Amino acid sequence: MSEGINFEFLIEAFFIALSGAPTALLITLVTLIVAIPLGLLGALTRINQVPVLKQLTRVYVSFVRGTPVIIQIFIIYSSVPLLLASFFEKYSINIDVYKVNPIWYAFIVFALYTTANLIEVFRSALNTVSKGQLEAALSTGLTHVQAYRRIILPQALVSALPNLCTTTTNLIKATSLGFAMSLPEITLKAKVAANVGYNYLEAYIDIFLVYLIICSIVEYGFKWYEKRLAKYKAAVA
Repeated sequence: MSEGINFEFLIEAFFIALSGAPTALLITLVTLIVAIPLGLLGALTRINQVPVLKQLTRVYVSFVRGTPVIIQIFIIYSSVPLLLASFFEKYSINIDVYKVNPIWYAFIVFALYTTANLIEVFRSALNTVSKGQLEAALSTGLTHVQAYRRIILPQALVSALPNLCTTTTNLIKATSLGFAMSLPEITLKAKVAANVGYNYLEAYIDIFLVYLIICSIVEYGFKWYEKRLAKYKAAVA
């Protein structure tokens, strides 16, 4: 085992780790596409006190947010293939579930996890908008959908952006757990490269730098978009 930091490997491994970024970003993008509408719907069921759904949403949020993501990964990655294999065997469906790309399991795990977080983000943001504005919109002849789309949601989005940014960056960092499903993302690629010469310190430094760069860019993007929505801030206040 070499002493000190191997700067040659440090530079080499940085680009190896960076090559795993597209996988991490793909998981993040697909997860957000699924989780944002589901999170908004879940928040609306709680805001509007929808019977049964309100209780189910509360239990779901408590369960998902109260358990480690890595445990959720192990449960889904282990149980879903077994359930699907049993189902396919019962109905004579010729599909080998054990050859399914593990990224599909990552989509499921992170979508479930992020939806629970976004339900709370959107619920908090919607509560910042005065109920009087909804009543005023309805009194002018707008439907509930039109009132939310034109008046309530634009204002709530401004309040939600900081927490949405935090949720997104946390999701990006959580994709590092994809190594548990053998996903060729940032962490796994760097660790595999480090196995040859046991250069794990350099690999972890590179992983740190790659995630720092990606998350910093994402945070900048959210700040830029928040400025674009500045016209709604006065209404929120």
